[in-house]
Amino acid sequence: MEEEVQVDQNFPLFSRKTKPATRKPVPAPTAIEETPKQLDKDTNSGPTPSHTTFSDLGLAGWAVQTCNELGMKKPTPVQYHCIPRILSGQDVLGLAQTGSGKTAAFALPILHRLAEDPYGVSCLVVTPTRELAFQLAEQFRALGSCLNLRCAVVVGGMDMITQTKTLMQRPHVVIATPGRIKVLIEQNPDIPPVFSRTKFLVLDEADRVLDVGFEEELRAIFQCLPKNRQTLLFSATMTSNLQTLLELSANKAYFYEAYEGFKTVESLKQQYIFIPKNVKDVYLQYILSKIKDIGVRSAIIFVSTCRSCQLLGLLLEELEIDAAALHSYKSQSLRLSALHKFKSGQVPILVATDVASRGLDIPTVDLVVNYDIPRYPQDYVHRVGRTARAGRGGLAVSFVTQNDVDLIHEIEAVLGKQLEKFDCKENEVLDDISKVYKAKRVASMKMMDDGFEEKAESRKAQKQKMQNERKGRNKKQKRGVTKDIEV
Repeated sequence: MEEEVQVDQNFPLFSRKTKPATRKPVPAPTAIEETPKQLDKDTNSGPTPSHTTFSDLGLAGWAVQTCNELGMKKPTPVQYHCIPRILSGQDVLGLAQTGSGKTAAFALPILHRLAEDPYGVSCLVVTPTRELAFQLAEQFRALGSCLNLRCAVVVGGMDMITQTKTLMQRPHVVIATPGRIKVLIEQNPDIPPVFSRTKFLVLDEADRVLDVGFEEELRAIFQCLPKNRQTLLFSATMTSNLQTLLELSANKAYFYEAYEGFKTVESLKQQYIFIPKNVKDVYLQYILSKIKDIGVRSAIIFVSTCRSCQLLGLLLEELEIDAAALHSYKSQSLRLSALHKFKSGQVPILVATDVASRGLDIPTVDLVVNYDIPRYPQDYVHRVGRTARAGRGGLAVSFVTQNDVDLIHEIEAVLGKQLEKFDCKENEVLDDISKVYKAKRVASMKMMDDGFEEKAESRKAQKQKMQNERKGRNKKQKRGVTKDIEV
């Protein structure tokens, strides 16, 4: 029989199995209660009861009034089920479709508690992407507009000295990406005490945040948070790591699951085009030339690599199609600028890698194009979830080449439905093939002249260096654990 050993008693989230060994008694991890925990699970995809309002959920009057002013007349199912549980002090794992109101489901009860005790950092929200961090801050500020809420965003690509000063002023809510908050915690001994009275830890897009790639970052975060906090995890897709809620929880945990497995909303129309790889750009140009005719206000085009994103952005520019490109090789200021142009309607098209697939809520997005098919079904769910949000309709079109057939079949199997065929006349599409090919040659030369490949190589080298440093630290930690279990 195998025995489970905690890698670190201050970080109960990730554990590994080892062969039994005689060892000295080790104190029980303080982050886990010795008494068995219970998981109160509720799987319910039904609508909210018709006469239910936000006041019925136990929220303060100011919060109910703010919801009304923002046009939120009735709680969504995830809000109806999770808000009372959070107010009662439980840890919560909420699983619901994209666009179902998960942010308000945790932000409203957090702000309710903050209004009762507005001192110190009340909440730390950890989210996987910088763009989502800024959007969450906007939503917190809107929901807490009458509280004089102080909300800080701590992400990479920004000045660390300024961020440190901001944290030292103890804002009410801190929204951070894992890497940057870890660096600030470890480099400045004055930062960990800032979180000594934090009442809530939120992992937004929890399936991604709980990825093993973020283990080191989460370890640093957990060590400076009080053990009696509430832990709230929200996501649109379920993974095995989310099952670790019981290990995270210091309270009786509540698990709300709107559905089992993966699911997209019914108002989303999902279609595919089976095409040769060398004419993907031609088909894309054709679809984008028709968006006004089919009533599409704005569209997001998802690609798999930063290089493809940059090249496609330049191609559309050469074809005189207004578009912005968003990928991780851009500086933070350029990333924010691209997103602002798209959200404000200055450009109707956003070309993006998966940095834009999580959580972004832009009501005008009526079309999502999967220029490249994602490797994992959950990434498809998050991508197409950028449209058809909050009950609105939307269209998702996926470009399927000969190499993508297995991937699309896997997506269909997970969703439990087949994608419909997108109707278009091939002869009409290929009329512009020469024009598109010429524009792509010009775009490729522009990208070469801009030194993109050199920047990409530099970025790869930097990333490899960080991975090697991480491996070195992990080896040291493993050696430490081995010593603990030796006779």
